[in-house]
Amino acid sequence: MIREEKSSEVLIELQYLPCLEYFTCILQYDRVYIDIAERYVKQTYRNRCSVLTTNKIDTLTIPVKGYLPASSTKDILIDYNQDWTRRHLGCLQSAYGKSPFYEYYVHEFTRVYEKKLAYLVDLNYELLTICLRLTGITNEIQYNLSGGENDRNGVENAISLINNRKQPDLHKYYHPTPYYQTFGNDFVGNLSIVDLLFNMGPEAKSVLLRSCKSQ
Repeated sequence: MIREEKSSEVLIELQYLPCLEYFTCILQYDRVYIDIAERYVKQTYRNRCSVLTTNKIDTLTIPVKGYLPASSTKDILIDYNQDWTRRHLGCLQSAYGKSPFYEYYVHEFTRVYEKKLAYLVDLNYELLTICLRLTGITNEIQYNLSGGENDRNGVENAISLINNRKQPDLHKYYHPTPYYQTFGNDFVGNLSIVDLLFNMGPEAKSVLLRSCKSQ
């Protein structure tokens, strides 16, 4: 049986409503550094997530304003000229409205979207904070700018390793463990954490612990 935490440290990027592997990674380290000043990479899960709808896996994407190729993640602005918040909240309602714990949790997420935060990093931070609290994950997490103490020995660099779109089936920290899902008979693993929260509620953490991949 794997320990809830490992005596080590890891560096990861800030993602939007991250997948289950993001959380199983956090559970396996004593200290997690989330780099908010690393170079922003387009078409990654920094601004998108995957949820399970009636017929398929749906990808929700946050549109962002124009930026330079070497722009830092912390400088990325959200584009509200597109009505993406209605699309995302509507999709969550359609996908999870009948899930056991949707009505208990959805208002917390809705309040964040209603703020219309200017920066992607602020939106992702507030949503991640909610997800960590609802899953009961209390591992030490620090939000850091690139460099500095993250350069020291012993900190594993996992930037862009989790939910890598070029290698979607390669999981370093995650082993799929089936749980109840609203749609379909075939389990779909490593979706956004909201899939697990809305379907399993307080049991989410136990599912994540069973999904941790031994290293």
